[in-house]
Order: sequence, then structure tokens, then C-alpha cells
Amino acid sequence: MRLVLASNNAGKLAELQSLFAPLGLSLVCQGDLGIAEADEPHLTFIENALAKARHAAHHAGAAAIADDSGLCVDALGGAPGVRSARYAQDFGQPKGDASNNRVLLEQLAGLSAGADRTARFVCALVAVRSADDPQPLVALGRWPGVILAEPRGEAGFGYDPLMFIPELQCAVAELSAADKNARSHRGLASRDMLQQMREVWRLG
Repeated sequence: MRLVLASNNAGKLAELQSLFAPLGLSLVCQGDLGIAEADEPHLTFIENALAKARHAAHHAGAAAIADDSGLCVDALGGAPGVRSARYAQDFGQPKGDASNNRVLLEQLAGLSAGADRTARFVCALVAVRSADDPQPLVALGRWPGVILAEPRGEAGFGYDPLMFIPELQCAVAELSAADKNARSHRGLASRDMLQQMREVWRLG
């Protein structure tokens, strides 16, 4: 069974290919099929992931899976949220991980030393068997932590250098890829999705 990934992110493709290999699924990026990226106008990760999955399924005529994920900071009312990848642009800064991290620290700079800096990474995975599938599979993963005052670590991407995991006593960017995948929001959502595909789609 072919499953179209509603993303052109090579790292995400490799991660999901490895996870879903036991189900006999063949993953292909939508870009390889000439499918443009979908709009992401919604306010929640689930709505955006569903829109992306239906868009890819419609244009590919095949089952599709989409991921929408980001960082939610409590003191900022859940921001950057679904705008995580474009957060710096919302403040007139160039797009990119370094800019996003800098803007996030600027937004938190006004907090007192003892203020709440709790946050969580959130991942929504949505899979559909067709564009009009009335029963999409939805999996959520959340990974709580605390936003640091300055970056730590060299691994990972995105906000990983600023996200401190108290139980591990390190930043996400200080974890190995294997350790991150075993604990992360995407890892949690992916394992849930894998189980749903076995039970509902009867794969594997």
C-alpha cells in the first residue's frame, strides 16, 4: 500500500518510513508526485494536518498522512503554536530556526526571573485512506518542558536548543536522535498512529 506524505521534509520521510516499515507501507513525498504544499490557515494542529492529508490524497488519488507540529508556550498563550515554523516572520524577521529562537527569547524577556516558562512540543498526525475519508485516523503527542534563557546543545532542529526536559536534565538539542525519537511528541504520535493503522486499517 502506498502512503503519500504531505510534506517535502526528507528527515520526516526517513523517520516515518522506518516507523511504518513493519506495516508494509511504501511512503512517498508529495513533492515527488508534483503535488504542491497545501495552505495551513487553521488555528489548530489537527485541522492543519487534516487539510494537508486530504489535499495530498486528493491530488495523488491515494492514502495520505500529514504531520503538523510546533511549540506551545504557556506564558505566551500557546504561541508560537501553529505558527512555530514562521514565528519570526510574524515579527518582521527572516524565516529560520535561529530567528525563531531569538524572537521567542525576546517575547519571554519581560518575564520575571521566577515566571512560568513551561511549554510543550505538540504533534498531530492525521492519516486518510482517500480525500473524502469520513474516518480519518488522528494521533496526538505532547512533550512537556521548560524554555531556557539561552540555547543549549547542537543536535536536533527548530526550538530544540531552548526546550529543557526536567526529567532528563538536558535540552532536547543535547539528546541523541535515538533518545529524542524514543521520547518526543512525534514519536508518541507515531506509535499511536501505528497502532490505529493496525486496528482500523488492518495493516501489518
